[in-house]
Amino acid sequence: MSSAFDQPTAEPVPVPEARPAAPPPTAADAVVSTLDGVRDTAARVRAWMRDAVMGRDDVIELVLIALFGDGHVLLEDYPGSGKTTLANALGNSIADDGPEDGLPEFRRLQFTPDLLPSDVTGVMVFDMESNTFHFRKGPVFAYVVLVDEINRTTPKVQAAMLEAMAEKQVTVDNITHKLDDLFFVIATQNPLDAVGTYPLPLAQLDRFLFKVRMKHIDRDSELEVLKTWGLPKTRATLPKVARRAIVESRGIIRQGVHVAEAVQEALVDIARNLRADKRVLQGVSTRSLVLAIPALQTLAMLRGRDFVTPDDIERLAVPIFQHRMELLPGIDDAGMVIKDAIREPLDVLAKRTLKGA
Repeated sequence: MSSAFDQPTAEPVPVPEARPAAPPPTAADAVVSTLDGVRDTAARVRAWMRDAVMGRDDVIELVLIALFGDGHVLLEDYPGSGKTTLANALGNSIADDGPEDGLPEFRRLQFTPDLLPSDVTGVMVFDMESNTFHFRKGPVFAYVVLVDEINRTTPKVQAAMLEAMAEKQVTVDNITHKLDDLFFVIATQNPLDAVGTYPLPLAQLDRFLFKVRMKHIDRDSELEVLKTWGLPKTRATLPKVARRAIVESRGIIRQGVHVAEAVQEALVDIARNLRADKRVLQGVSTRSLVLAIPALQTLAMLRGRDFVTPDDIERLAVPIFQHRMELLPGIDDAGMVIKDAIREPLDVLAKRTLKGA
């Protein structure tokens, strides 16, 4: 399939360079009604993240897709890779216009073996003056939550966190408390240090839209980080994005970006190829295909289209599927298995697209 639809990758924005005159740092218009409006909203969020980290355009794109696709992201990374800075910039890009006053834009959770579920979700507290219990919210009550080293805490705490991710709610003392509609999680785990960890089972990994294996940034970007370290940032001039604009954008993407039946058939064929592959012990679930649709729609929107193409599937297949299947012992390259599985369905889809099928 021709790559003419692809959006060219922009160079990282140098931190110290002055920007042209920009609007004051107030929230962007909360009302979004068109794909162009959604694209503008996404561009504002992208600008915040690119202003904070360098050489991470590929990761930033996937985080954007997950945010606007109403999913969550699991980053496999190394210490000092900029994940906290990235998540913090994302949280700071959002203006608090939610139904609850004072909800934090960003919270960070460091998962440790001694953590309790109540440390994540919140706890019922007795008020001596009123002689009643009231709910004290935990750190998951925020727009953007960074969960550091999610595999370092016990399965009970992981389950509490993953209930919040899947249902956008927490249950404390048999009482359900709703999270904000925007609620978005970036979780991390160290791919090398496995001592003292509690690996997430496939059923829990399936709750993440993407698993992203981060790599070290290129030489030029790393050198630029050293040159600009400690210099003033320019993000104070960037306009914030209204929370409502992001929530509304999700619905507009679902309704405004067309997913042809041929695209759906290609996804099903990819899943069936993965399940039939002799290198795969357990294949991907049907839920992974359902979650893939809004992700593909969001990527198409970011690239200026109102329809999904084979190139979109090729771009997202590995981050969508690699954590949702179990390979045979000795088989480590999930990316290669996935690329083999998508080749024939995408060739068929490309031919059908050219014929207008």
